[in-house]
Amino acid sequence: MSSRILFYPQTPYAVQAPANPNAYKILVVDDDPDIVELLEYNLRKEGYMVASAPDGRKALEIAPQFGPDIILLDVMMPHLDGIATCRQLREQPKFKDTYIIFLTARAEEFSEVAAFEAGADDFIAKPIKPRALLSRLAAFVRRDRDPLSVQDTIEINGLTIDRTAFSVYQEGRKITLPKKEFELLAFLAATPHKVFGREELLQNIWGNDVFVLARTVDVHVRKVREKVGDHHIQTIKGVGYKFNTDN
Repeated sequence: MSSRILFYPQTPYAVQAPANPNAYKILVVDDDPDIVELLEYNLRKEGYMVASAPDGRKALEIAPQFGPDIILLDVMMPHLDGIATCRQLREQPKFKDTYIIFLTARAEEFSEVAAFEAGADDFIAKPIKPRALLSRLAAFVRRDRDPLSVQDTIEINGLTIDRTAFSVYQEGRKITLPKKEFELLAFLAATPHKVFGREELLQNIWGNDVFVLARTVDVHVRKVREKVGDHHIQTIKGVGYKFNTDN
């Protein structure tokens, strides 16, 4: 018997326990059956347990039963859209730290802002590239299983960031960054695709004991971009910044 859990479009069936009891559970919420089928197929191949729902209202019913570690959530859906669904999930203590990724064909800026304000951790535009999605999920699983591990060296998107030597190399060419610029780049690169607000970056890079303005973050981001290239750090307007690996 398959370990697949079907919540959509069929009624749920009793299923055999997964071969891997430590498998991460992913809830796919989308009103497009083709997208659900595509994601379920690829996720199950990677060993994840998968449940699905056709809209936000059904997702709120299923989530407490299924207990997902990760939720893939469409924005535009009938009955209850993704933004409202995310807000209601975050109001429940059980889902306060659940990893929520929005899936949407809408490229308007306000969608991203609304998604992150509602509590999203990541944002992926359709059409979805399964390989890119699986790469992000794998990175989350690694961080979740070993949150205390800190890489001395980060190699990502053509950059090599050596934390111990405070040095950055791009395609073998050394780039010199002042301490705060280096710490900002290394902090963002350590968690690619996660969006950090300016206040969060100020606390992590400058600390609570130093009074600096939020504008300081923008200035440092601009200086880092001038030295390593514009495409590494992406601005999410109205929200903050993230390290981008899509280019």
